[in-house]
Amino acid sequence: MINLLELTKYFGKLCAVDALTLQVDAGEIFGFLGPNGAGKTTTINMLTGLLRPTSGTATLGGYDIQKQSLQAKAILGLMPDTPQLYEALTGRQFVRMIADLYEVPPRQAENEMGILLDQLELVDAADDQIKGYSYGMQKKILLISLLVHHPRILFLDEPTSGLDPRSARTVREILRERCEQGCTVFMTTHILEIAERICDRVGIISNGQLIAVGTLSELQQKQRDLQAQSTDVNQQIETLEDIFLDLTADA
Repeated sequence: MINLLELTKYFGKLCAVDALTLQVDAGEIFGFLGPNGAGKTTTINMLTGLLRPTSGTATLGGYDIQKQSLQAKAILGLMPDTPQLYEALTGRQFVRMIADLYEVPPRQAENEMGILLDQLELVDAADDQIKGYSYGMQKKILLISLLVHHPRILFLDEPTSGLDPRSARTVREILRERCEQGCTVFMTTHILEIAERICDRVGIISNGQLIAVGTLSELQQKQRDLQAQSTDVNQQIETLEDIFLDLTADA
């Protein structure tokens, strides 16, 4: 569903993303992890057409994001870490506007919105202006606006940051349900427990380069094999956090 081939981005002499090649399958929740400044947001911005790559290609559902941008953007949804919303609108008005842009039939949009508002506990605030929303509420109403048009690909930058534990759990359940229906999720997070719990596979980027990719068990075995060849036999490799810290120690 998502294919990157030698995707590269320079800012002047700084290489923010270095020849990134990666494939993500339909129905997969893929965690894209890395230290601050590793190139995660730059990669998402290139994949969603917000930033033009220096070289390389990226296709979403078979559409080249540069050459077929309208077709590609029609099948994706993007949640940035900091929501940019129309604060004069109510939450319900905002969701309706996004649904209209994606040509979702009104009755379908209303039904879908009602279910999601209830799941994310925003029914009572749906008719309040967004300018009165907390950060977590803004993220939830943005996610609802994305889910209403049933995108084939979701790009989520820190989707659970700012959410209370109940809402974070609900978001994880919704994402898993959508993936079972064929949606693909490409997400970043600094909360490695969440990535370990929800992601089918993870990729770890450091200094613009993809340094590891696989399931948790695959990454654990790879690190144990490398450890067996080194003198550092006492280091524990059990959790995703252990793997992440070991791989990015020099970042």
